[in-house]
Amino acid sequence: MPYIPHTPNEQRRMLDVVGIPDMDALFAEIPKTLRPKSFDLPEGLGEHEVMRHLETLADKNNTRLVGFLGAGFYDHAIPAAVDFLTSRGEFATAYTPYQPEASQGSLQAIFEYQTAVCRLLDMEYANASVYDGGTALYEAMMMAVRHTKRRKIVVDECVNPIYRRMLDCYTSNLHLEMIVVAHREGGSDLKALSAAVDTDTAAIIVQNPNFFGVLEDFTGLFTHARSQGALNIISVYPLMQAVLKTPGAMGADIATAEGQSLGLPLSFGGPYLGMMACAKALIRQMPGRIVGRTTDAQGRTGYVLTLQAREQHIRRQKATSNICSNQALCALRAIVFLCLMGPRGLANTATHCSELAHYAARRLLKLPGAKLLSQRPFANEFALVLPKPAYHVMDRLTRRGFLPGFPLGRYYPGLENVLLIACTEKNTREDIGILKELLGGAL
Repeated sequence: MPYIPHTPNEQRRMLDVVGIPDMDALFAEIPKTLRPKSFDLPEGLGEHEVMRHLETLADKNNTRLVGFLGAGFYDHAIPAAVDFLTSRGEFATAYTPYQPEASQGSLQAIFEYQTAVCRLLDMEYANASVYDGGTALYEAMMMAVRHTKRRKIVVDECVNPIYRRMLDCYTSNLHLEMIVVAHREGGSDLKALSAAVDTDTAAIIVQNPNFFGVLEDFTGLFTHARSQGALNIISVYPLMQAVLKTPGAMGADIATAEGQSLGLPLSFGGPYLGMMACAKALIRQMPGRIVGRTTDAQGRTGYVLTLQAREQHIRRQKATSNICSNQALCALRAIVFLCLMGPRGLANTATHCSELAHYAARRLLKLPGAKLLSQRPFANEFALVLPKPAYHVMDRLTRRGFLPGFPLGRYYPGLENVLLIACTEKNTREDIGILKELLGGAL
């Protein structure tokens, strides 16, 4: 049975209310020259035919690959309780929870998510989330521009290149001066970054672990940037924050992250979760909304939208952002995942993934001509230099059921032979052994 939202009788009643004879009269104001000449629509299908067509399309996706692909998005195990709890009817709401008298459950879930983000990143305040990690980084940059009233941004080339493209896209008409400091063999050039920051700089943007998987301590760089009046922005891998030096401990003013690794499946590209946290002095510049905990007239605990400086609530010219919708369902999955894992579970997972990656590096370095791009410390991801173009190797192994990593040449000219390899708890030592054999055969 086709899904038609309005019956002919309902359409007739609506036309009568408007006071026009038919549908043609409804669109009469549109000049004929502006109307479509034809619609290239196929004939309708029955429900079972549509389902079969969609299932055929879905079967073209290969979901059984053994993956070592990371590059900002990671295939972590998700406890079954995450799906069960987040699919409960109590969390099904119409759009956003504006009315606290009817949305205490959703508001408390967001409040708990914000609290967990603050603790994980060691920052003072977090918002209810934005679209994804790249959007969060852009919003953080614009917070710095508004706060400092400066227009120069210093960006480490080790920041995710997809995020850097998003920064370029969003700011193409904003007349900002974007300075990108080149990496040094997969590591941040701290001296060059420091030299690029001056009294005209609004913010410096870095990432930890960086896109090549390398770990950095930006404490000294952040101290220098602060002395120049610039804000320190860092993008992080949230699951690894259970064991790494936190943004707060380094002296970051704003921390952002892609929250996909916290209970969200890869799902062929989303939806994902943009995490944002900042120092108290910047909270008025925070985009989106913040949920707060309070008490009512009878002293009972309640949760309300506290800050929401966006155009739907205030004058457009006063809004901090217009692309800041809260990813409520994704944030809910993240807080359920964090509660199920707990601090020890997160730390154990992060440690296990890192140990697997170091085991993989030791095995793969035995291949002829293979070497690490960087000799600096890494966590669960590393860049391996191969004697052949990495894309060709990836293409060959994918046909054998293994996705060996991310070829860096697409975004870093000169690194065509470098493969970025990530390990999660879903990989095994047996997988790594097979990967070594397949890689050895492809070189």
